[in-house]
Amino acid sequence: MKRMIICVIMGVVSINFLNAQGRFSGQMFGDYYYVAANHDSTYKGENGFWFRRIYFTDDYGINENFFTRFRIEANSPDFTKNSQKLVPFIKDAYLKWKIKKVDLILGISPTPTWDLIEDFWKYRSVEKTPLDLQKFGSSRDFGFSIKGKTGKEENLGYHFMFANGEGENSENNRFKKLMGAIDFGVEHFVFQIYGDFEEGKKHTDKYTYQGFLGIELGKFRIGAQFASQIREFEPDSQKVYEILSSFFVFNLNEKISFLLRYDKMFDPSPSGISYIPFAQAKSNLLIAGIDLRPNEVISFIPNVEYIFYDKENDYKPGSDLYLRLTFYYNFK
Repeated sequence: MKRMIICVIMGVVSINFLNAQGRFSGQMFGDYYYVAANHDSTYKGENGFWFRRIYFTDDYGINENFFTRFRIEANSPDFTKNSQKLVPFIKDAYLKWKIKKVDLILGISPTPTWDLIEDFWKYRSVEKTPLDLQKFGSSRDFGFSIKGKTGKEENLGYHFMFANGEGENSENNRFKKLMGAIDFGVEHFVFQIYGDFEEGKKHTDKYTYQGFLGIELGKFRIGAQFASQIREFEPDSQKVYEILSSFFVFNLNEKISFLLRYDKMFDPSPSGISYIPFAQAKSNLLIAGIDLRPNEVISFIPNVEYIFYDKENDYKPGSDLYLRLTFYYNFK
């Protein structure tokens, strides 16, 4: 496996050097973390260094209409798992056909679920966006997408995708997933609505709805979103999960920014999140940090994540506190 990955990367680099139409880039981020408090006492005091993401990407322009992307990702196992080496896998592998203002994309590519929101948040290095964190969907899927801009000033965007519904994994059933997002953006303002339907076996379908509003004025950036996911269960029952999230970013200057975010889960977390093990209770997640940038491609971000839980049926789990120094760098 190691030899294969090294050969692939060396091949990608060679192609880029030999052909001016190709571009090789990369991105890495991780943390030194310390679990200062946790509702599960077995995790308290855990600490260490880890890579949360390593990307190596090749973007290649075949001609003025056809483009390809190939991306490899690797990340360290978190403190709840057994120690092991970083294992790379294919994150993106797609062909894009550009027809005027429309992109037709085939392969493993970004889904519309939180693509725009993550780009507006800009701090994936600190934390995933809410639907990503709570596993309401996947950032990638294997299928066909149509994406583009329309309108006189190209301020109306769309992104629709028909896919397996298995993320980066291969298909193992006959069911599919349909996703769609429409956004409207003008200067300082963007609004998006999103919905998806994921077919499942024996009444286990999923439906997701989401709305996002982003405002950027000078040094300030504010975002807010609300999402709801309906999950069907056997026999013919369903559960609704809802998330409300907002964030605020203030760019003091070119080298310092402050960030603050709040996520409210109106129901217990529906999926196990290993590196942030939520208690089975309604939760409130606060994130605060300072982005220190010695240059435009490197960031050091001291940050904290604090989770406190609502009381229900005379039970309230203890709070969770994660202290982290996040590091981020990329190259192009």
